[in-house]
Amino acid sequence: MHLYDLWFVVIAVLWTGYFFLEGFDFGVGVLTKLLARDRQERRVLINTIGPVWDGNEVWVIAAAGATFAAFPDWYATLFSGFYLPLLVILLSLIVRVLSFEYRHKRDEERWQNVWENVLFWSSVVLAFLWGAVFANIVRGVRIDRHLDYVGGTGDLINPYAILGGLTTLALFTLHGTVFTALKTVGDIRMRARKLTLRLGAVTIALALAFLLWTQYQHGNARSLPALLVAALALVATLVMNQRGREGWAFAFSGIAIAATVAMLFLALFPDVMPTSLHGGTSLTVSNASSGAYTLKIMTWCAAVATPLVMVYQGWTYWVFRKRIGVQHIAESAH
Repeated sequence: MHLYDLWFVVIAVLWTGYFFLEGFDFGVGVLTKLLARDRQERRVLINTIGPVWDGNEVWVIAAAGATFAAFPDWYATLFSGFYLPLLVILLSLIVRVLSFEYRHKRDEERWQNVWENVLFWSSVVLAFLWGAVFANIVRGVRIDRHLDYVGGTGDLINPYAILGGLTTLALFTLHGTVFTALKTVGDIRMRARKLTLRLGAVTIALALAFLLWTQYQHGNARSLPALLVAALALVATLVMNQRGREGWAFAFSGIAIAATVAMLFLALFPDVMPTSLHGGTSLTVSNASSGAYTLKIMTWCAAVATPLVMVYQGWTYWVFRKRIGVQHIAESAH
């Protein structure tokens, strides 16, 4: 295996970690309108992710940084060709952070409503756009023989990308309901389990449609097992949720997300951005990568830093592992 092959795998793992962890963050943000009945329950939902959401976002920074360093041509073409959707993603990430930090600064009803709406809509936009972006990457875009993106923003709006966005929105929302059931007590926990069942049917239908389309148009023998794992994991999520095994349900919903991301990267390889132009040149792991010396230095740095980051993040989840409910919010308010 060449080092550029290794770094393709590393970047795939980073994106998988990001969508696994940040996926339930987005889902909880969506649930502040779908599940919570009042402000107290919204505070419960927000507090389930309060200690970990900022750590989860480290993964997207690491993924973007690794892409920039390991595959500069991929990074340049992606960020120039997908400028508008990525700008919307960046702005949504920023205002979503502000909603966490500013929501409790003032007690006025209007102030609270504004930031709660920001949290909900930014979570919806992010969950949708990430799926649309990755669907377009797999589908292929207009890259000429000079490795330059020559398409427009309109080229990124197509049925496959829209289905990809709806799939990630459904997957992340389902992941959020399972996480909420795992992290809460009382009535909100029971309603999260019921909502999981209702969302599950929609999620399975969307995910199967998207994954089968991906396999038919862009897949290969490597990507097919990932499709099967994703489908089985979604079914297992609903079975475990119905049995009240919330830890297992959360694990399986995470596996479904991980398998979906893995399928997209397996369908891509050895391309990183395939071209849709006749006579164009696809970006591959070899022609888009940095030099061997750069990749070698990066490998040594990652080998040292990555275990430390994962141990620290795992410790954070262990410290904040207890369930919460509206009674805890009532106590903290006095």
